[in-house]
Amino acid sequence: MKSLAFIYVSFLCSLGLFGQDDFDAKARGDKGIRVVFYNTENFFDMRDDPNKRDDEFTPSGDKHWDQWKYREKTSNLAKVITAVGGWEAPEIVAFCELENADVLQTLIFEKLLIDKKYKIVHYESPDRRGIDVGLIYRTDKINIVHSEPIAIHFPWSENHKTRDILYTTFTSNIADTIHFFVNHWPSRWGGQLESEPGRKFVASVLKSKVDSIQHALPNAKILIVGDFNDTPVNESLTLVLEAKKDTTSTNSTDLINLMYAYEGITGTHKYQGQWGVLDQIIVSKSFFISHHGWTIKDGKGRIFNAPFLLEPDEKYHGNTVSRTYQGMKYIGGYSDHLPIYIDLLKE
Repeated sequence: MKSLAFIYVSFLCSLGLFGQDDFDAKARGDKGIRVVFYNTENFFDMRDDPNKRDDEFTPSGDKHWDQWKYREKTSNLAKVITAVGGWEAPEIVAFCELENADVLQTLIFEKLLIDKKYKIVHYESPDRRGIDVGLIYRTDKINIVHSEPIAIHFPWSENHKTRDILYTTFTSNIADTIHFFVNHWPSRWGGQLESEPGRKFVASVLKSKVDSIQHALPNAKILIVGDFNDTPVNESLTLVLEAKKDTTSTNSTDLINLMYAYEGITGTHKYQGQWGVLDQIIVSKSFFISHHGWTIKDGKGRIFNAPFLLEPDEKYHGNTVSRTYQGMKYIGGYSDHLPIYIDLLKE
């Protein structure tokens, strides 16, 4: 155990994490938990599943996805999870673009994570490419009380498939229940406006579920994370989900988008030279007005933009994310998105 701890600390120091602005690397202990969301950029195993469009991520596929690349991908993701936790591994890490439960199981047995007591929550989605959402959680601090997939059935076509929303409730040895939603809304493939109805519909499904919880429990603590494939100012989030920028209201059922502050300044994903805030953290106002239980550190969500996750943008200016693939070219980086996180504290 001593040697593992030494490796863990040495690794964090080697990344230069502790010099980052606004990054709290201290262990949280019994004072709080860190919840992370990360789009993994096609975390596939090598097997060809006949029920999925995963052919390109096989040894004979277009991307020549082999054992070495799969192992490097898994190792890279473990490094990111370790780094974003600081001196203590993050208590919950939610993901999108997972192929199946097996990739999560492989991940939690990586050397950097194997002693962190992680377990997984995962359900197979009907997405045609076979990508799902899921999460890992530390059993020494988190108790998953309930979990279920929320299926999406588009009214205009039963053949139009997308990822389920993962809904869990969890408690910890620090404070009481949180209702937690993990999302990966339909992509912008075909154009932002053309694909918008799909994201608006998924937003309506999520909003309905949130409303039903808040109808029964007006002060429920609700935490929503995901890659929404829309930014905080798009209608799927502002008009349908009704996620607001303003935190000054006194209505405990309002939803607040903690990533609004980054809009137009930076982002989690870079496309054609422009950063966009596609990955977001949305919370119920009850986190801000409750006098007991969970609160949000500094009232904000954060983007984890450690230097090792970035590289020079050769085509445009500044930096871009160090991703796994650029088209068909294998880069061997981490993901085409940056992780985001939130620290929850007990008041």
